[in-house]
Amino acid sequence: MFSLMELHFRGGFFNATRQESTWKTQEKALPFSTRKMSKLIASSFLVSLLFLLQFSSPVFSIRKDVSLQSTYTCRTTVQGRYLIADDMGQVCDALSIDPHSRCCRGKSDRFSCNGCNLVSQCCNSYEFCVSCCLNPSRTQKDLAVNVKISKPITAGMYSSIFDFCTGRCRHNSESVVHENAYLSEFHHCFSMPSNSSSGGGSGVQTEARLAGINVVIGRQGESCDSVCKSSGQSCVPNKFVLLNQCETMHKYLSCKGGCLASVGADQPAEVVDDAPRDLNPGACLYTSQVSVLSCDGSHQHTKRLCPCA
Repeated sequence: MFSLMELHFRGGFFNATRQESTWKTQEKALPFSTRKMSKLIASSFLVSLLFLLQFSSPVFSIRKDVSLQSTYTCRTTVQGRYLIADDMGQVCDALSIDPHSRCCRGKSDRFSCNGCNLVSQCCNSYEFCVSCCLNPSRTQKDLAVNVKISKPITAGMYSSIFDFCTGRCRHNSESVVHENAYLSEFHHCFSMPSNSSSGGGSGVQTEARLAGINVVIGRQGESCDSVCKSSGQSCVPNKFVLLNQCETMHKYLSCKGGCLASVGADQPAEVVDDAPRDLNPGACLYTSQVSVLSCDGSHQHTKRLCPCA
């Protein structure tokens, strides 16, 4: 017979064994229930997803972030001390420049010609010269981009109308006399140069550029300042380059003595018939030194051809 202690131990052992067997049975049952539940959850998720995709509206585009959209940046002049002109044709002071776009802020007038002589196409301010020049009705882009930046053969063309205007409005040889003095306070000019590849100063181009100019033949020994003043007008110095050509002079003068190159501030002009023989009576004279042309030049034996407005 077993003692009470042995029975108690064996009873506990049998109970523990039975309980362990129950746990193993439950453990075998659990994985089956978990797999079944997982399949049900996955099936429900897929059904819900298909339902949402079927009845939701399609997305055609993604909204761009405003901060990522590109903004236009203006090009501006850098020559002036107080004023700035942007490539939109606006003029403002430095404090009115937008720090992000570099354009003039506010309601500034575009293509302002303040302080400009629209006949001579010259201004007394660099910035307003650029602004006025940018007006499409005053400067043709297809002509401007075909103008050479300088005289050398290797010189390139202006790449844009803004480059043309900023370049032409700076002081040039057509605005000075004797290489160190301005012809007038209106020395910022944006007219096409006489040697431009767009046709220069010949034919139809010359006539177009002389629009608004009254070409007057002066009296013997008279300056163009006097000639224009007598008709209530003023001499337009930057138009001399258009008159300083044989083709143009033949339209206004007889030039029966030919067309000759000369040197003098009184050109373009015609030598009077009673002049000394060594001065070539009846000849039309032009100069190859454009810088010497001036409104106040005169000679006792010539009659000047003057641009007045």
